[in-house]
Amino acid sequence: MKRKLIGTSFVTLTAVAAFAIIAAVILVMGTIVMNGAGILSWEFLTAAPTEGMTEGGIFPAIMGTALLVIIMSIVGVPVGTITAVYLSEYSKQTSILARSIRFAVNTLAGVPAIVFGLFGLGFFVQFVGSGMDKLFTDGVQLKWAQPNILWASLTMALLTLPVVIVSVEEAIKAVPADLRAASLALGATKWQTTWNIVIPNSLTGILTGGILAVSRGAGEVAPILFTGAAYFLPQLPTSLSDQFMELGYHVYIMSTQSTNVEATKGIQYATTLVLLLLTFMLNFSAIFVRSRVRGRQMR
Repeated sequence: MKRKLIGTSFVTLTAVAAFAIIAAVILVMGTIVMNGAGILSWEFLTAAPTEGMTEGGIFPAIMGTALLVIIMSIVGVPVGTITAVYLSEYSKQTSILARSIRFAVNTLAGVPAIVFGLFGLGFFVQFVGSGMDKLFTDGVQLKWAQPNILWASLTMALLTLPVVIVSVEEAIKAVPADLRAASLALGATKWQTTWNIVIPNSLTGILTGGILAVSRGAGEVAPILFTGAAYFLPQLPTSLSDQFMELGYHVYIMSTQSTNVEATKGIQYATTLVLLLLTFMLNFSAIFVRSRVRGRQMR
């Protein structure tokens, strides 16, 4: 009787916790939708903001966020995948290099996002950017030694790198060892086995890592505060050395630096709603591709 009572209490507790989480999500999403849906319009999505941020649209911020996520994924997902393949397939688990890489990955996963922003400012902007200006220009006119979309994307790639590495490594470990053994027994080299057997069978895990990276990177603001985001920039970036507007940073500025916060509340909610929809759209696109790949593998 006592054991049954404990079991029932545990089930009830977990059910209440799950309901509380679902209720919190519904409450947050409902608040954003109710306050922001009325502001959404075609003009709001396609126009540039005006001075004062109380009128106009958010098109430059939408494009800036999309470009940031795309460049971040192009850089971060391949590097994370290669690192995960090395750790799983080539390195000895007890080697100093492998243990050092794992320690670095675990450390990066626990570093606050604002620290990544300061690192990006010091390394990419002031060190790499200054070196590039001295090498390719006269060193007087700043082109790369200033915040831009490239340095912001690289900083975000570093931020999301641990997520990609861990998810891809787990997917690689899930590939049956018998497939590797059969490939090697048929005369394939280690590289051929990795390329033709391991990576195709863990492709869904690689895409999962990309989805998680997009989910985290699209909503982060702290790393781009110092590395590329601009307060008011109606025109779109035309090169990697240009600054850009970003949806999360746009909301932050309007809620903290606006001269009339109450007048911009509707725009804040609408911008947040667009950010969520953009993130969901990018995630659903990756999930769709993953499901198609998984379907082909099961045929």
